[in-house]
Amino acid sequence: MLLKESGSKYNVSLLNPSDNLPKYNSNYKKALNLGIYGTDLGYTNIFGNNQDGIKYISSIKSLADELNIGQFFDIKTIGRLATNSKNLDSLLLITTMNFNQINHYLQSQSRDNLSVLLLTGGWLEAMQITCQTAAKNPQNKELKETIGEQKIVLEQIMLLFSFYTADENMASLMEDLNQLKVAYDKITINYTYKESTMEIVDGVAVIKDNSTTTIDITEENIDEIKSITNSIRTKIIS
Repeated sequence: MLLKESGSKYNVSLLNPSDNLPKYNSNYKKALNLGIYGTDLGYTNIFGNNQDGIKYISSIKSLADELNIGQFFDIKTIGRLATNSKNLDSLLLITTMNFNQINHYLQSQSRDNLSVLLLTGGWLEAMQITCQTAAKNPQNKELKETIGEQKIVLEQIMLLFSFYTADENMASLMEDLNQLKVAYDKITINYTYKESTMEIVDGVAVIKDNSTTTIDITEENIDEIKSITNSIRTKIIS
């Protein structure tokens, strides 16, 4: 929603073309691009582009079936929600529930590395789209801060990858992500704690968080993060 509120227009060139699907012939590529296509579906939903959304639903179904997790995707429901931008909250809820089921299933089959790849693919695509949008809207502070906040998410993703260093593909991707980490090391996130206060709003007690977070990030930082993210993503979708 932050992307749409920035005033940016729908740009299909930011997305991974759905006709790239035949390129993905390994479980590694399938899982990463399933995550990417999931983010792309969300993007089409936000901007109400139903025609492109239907294409991504088809690609998602194909990759999920090939990974033997298609049973966790209620394609009819997802399709109905994805064709109406007013249903974004419901779309996010059902896809989160689906992911949790998939994660549990893959863990039970000792294929939990695929869950990590699903998550990473979706995150990288969101990063790529956000960086491209921020570069065209240099005055948008919220976009900048959103990119800066991802430093914490990247640290968590790299921690997950550290458990799969014996996997050649994941070890290679971790090296690429480490380049991104080096770029993020230049960004500072400062948290200042202030005691919470209580306010009465319409007769209801509401706790107000008075703590603040400041993120020191420059346009140069964003350009570097964008370049590295695009490089990683290009390897994944090719």
